[in-house]
Amino acid sequence: MLTVLKQYYPIRNLFFIFGEGLIIYASVLVADRIIFNAGFFVINYWLCLKALLITFVCQICLYYNDLYDLNLTYRLPELGIRLLQSLGVATILLSGIYFIFPSATIGSSIFFGLTIVFSTLFIVFWRFLCTLILKSGIFNRRIIILGSGELARNITDEISYRKNCGYVVTAIAAESPADADTFGETDSGVFYRERHNGLCEIAKDMGVRRIVVALKERKGGFPAKELLNCRVNGIDVLEGDTFYEMLTGKLSVEHINPEWLIFSEGFRKSFLIRFMKRSTDIVLSFAMLLALLPLIIITAVIIRIDSRGPVFFSQERVGERRKIYKIYKFRSMVADAEKRSGPVWAKQNDVRVTRIGKFIRKWRIDEIPQLWNVLKGEMSFVGPRPEREFFVKGLEYIIPYYGARFTAKPGLTGWAQVCYGYGASVKDATEKLNYDLFYMKNMSIFMDLIIVLRTVKTVISGEGAR
Repeated sequence: MLTVLKQYYPIRNLFFIFGEGLIIYASVLVADRIIFNAGFFVINYWLCLKALLITFVCQICLYYNDLYDLNLTYRLPELGIRLLQSLGVATILLSGIYFIFPSATIGSSIFFGLTIVFSTLFIVFWRFLCTLILKSGIFNRRIIILGSGELARNITDEISYRKNCGYVVTAIAAESPADADTFGETDSGVFYRERHNGLCEIAKDMGVRRIVVALKERKGGFPAKELLNCRVNGIDVLEGDTFYEMLTGKLSVEHINPEWLIFSEGFRKSFLIRFMKRSTDIVLSFAMLLALLPLIIITAVIIRIDSRGPVFFSQERVGERRKIYKIYKFRSMVADAEKRSGPVWAKQNDVRVTRIGKFIRKWRIDEIPQLWNVLKGEMSFVGPRPEREFFVKGLEYIIPYYGARFTAKPGLTGWAQVCYGYGASVKDATEKLNYDLFYMKNMSIFMDLIIVLRTVKTVISGEGAR
């Protein structure tokens, strides 16, 4: 397993992406050899660099078309269409690069056509081969879950849902005979042993190299001797909340152990991180406000023509350290939208949204004025999305640890937004808090960069808007 941003990723995923990159790279070289009749063993370093550029652009386009989400499976016709779409966009991007940097040009239209044909055929074959290997499960890591409470169920469900997580639950060690019946139908064997006797021998017999401890109760029933025996025999023993965090990229406030939260690593906001975040916020918000000024003017004019009311919409939100500030957006709903209903979350196909409002909400154009909030220091580019005080008072009463959100500046985008999307219920707010806590626990400049890149993908796809 590879750990990136405190999350587990199967090494085979990296192999899959790297292998596909080699295929695209080889397709470029093969097309070049066929078109220009060059020797297959003649090394041209300048050609190699140009091929790397093509490979990079193609794989970026594949990523933004969801072709590297290995939890999604596509039928052959849809896979072919998505591949052609991605390679078509890559061709357009490369044409723009070649226009700006003519020296980077390689080949002709015939060359590009041949490269696309080779790439499509080779990638389809590569993905078909990888799919067969992944479905066989020969590279899955076998684990035993020790426990039968809510945390154990959540881990089991997540592994079942994330088909490509790289783990398979071989067995579940229940905490009581009655608990063994509560899991219902499962592909994993559920067994009970008094005081979990013989756990190490069972793990060895099953070929298990990791045990995840997700016990409901630990007082007086913690099998320290058995787990120690597993540990000294080379079997990894991992705390359930830690495993859940690394598996899912989120915490779980509903069953998280406060002691684990206290003693776990993270929640460090060093001076360097805060300085770099603020410096980046100032530079980017100022530059984007200047660059997007024409779009801001055009949007303002269209909103004014489309419906009555002000161009901009302001609303009080709760920021860092519970400081109240005004957030600014382009108005996307009718004026005084909450005059009758009072404060409510936006719904799918909300009738209050104007015609132009649907468009600017889908492409997140309505969020552009918040760059002013970022420039003023009330918000950051990345952080938990700000909520209204009316909802905060209710959610704090219902959801544990909700107040932890106010230890960081709210953001234009965040880990919860790119992982979960829009929320309009208490359940959604709880799930988004799980992601927000993960972000605040593992905050870094690199993680901010990943979130921004995934935000671009979300905006391009138009997903999650209401």
